[in-house]
Amino acid sequence: MLLEMTPAAEQQMMHHLQQSPRLPFYLKELNALLADEKKRRQTFYAQVQEDDKVEFINGEIIFQSPVKLQHNAAAGHVYRLVSTYVLIHDLGYVGFEKILVSLSRNDYEPDVCYFRREKAAKFTPRQMQFPAPELVVEVLSDSAVKIDRGVKFTDYAAHGVEEYWLVDPDAKTVEQYQLAGQEYELVMKGRTGQLASIVLPGLVFPVSAIFDGEIHYQALSQILALS
Repeated sequence: MLLEMTPAAEQQMMHHLQQSPRLPFYLKELNALLADEKKRRQTFYAQVQEDDKVEFINGEIIFQSPVKLQHNAAAGHVYRLVSTYVLIHDLGYVGFEKILVSLSRNDYEPDVCYFRREKAAKFTPRQMQFPAPELVVEVLSDSAVKIDRGVKFTDYAAHGVEEYWLVDPDAKTVEQYQLAGQEYELVMKGRTGQLASIVLPGLVFPVSAIFDGEIHYQALSQILALS
């Protein structure tokens, strides 16, 4: 079970640990845990295949189940809107589903992620692990919602992912978060209105363009018309 804490709570816990006479014993246990986790992570890298949908989270290999059609459609709509805008304006690179983002401890495969041009310019054709993006979009599913709202929410913020969208294909809503200090703050949540990206100024489209094919086509046409 994953225990998520706010940065303030973590700082308080660290203060208590620093004052504890058992601190050396805790450090020994943590170092052993991390060493074992590092070995398992290297095994994960050696065994994972390009066609696997799998993540490495807190020492565990997490296999992703096949997605529902509504999940796939929403992810595809987001990808086309964001990638078209980025391509037109030469703003970097947009990854889709199979990009393995490797952070300090964990490895994730976001549904959609955007890397700025300066960072993407260093990528190589055969690269299989990637740094923290500027924007991450996760489409919620029954099997992964706790992870997307839990450890990923905390981890992305800790590694400087500036913007995070949570797309709910059941409720047809989007939550947009912006990094403020060490934590995310909610910018908007809704099923109507406009979604305006923070890291991609000028990228604006209706929330419903993620869930409705006809509105998606109209929004995509507007992005192309402004090129």
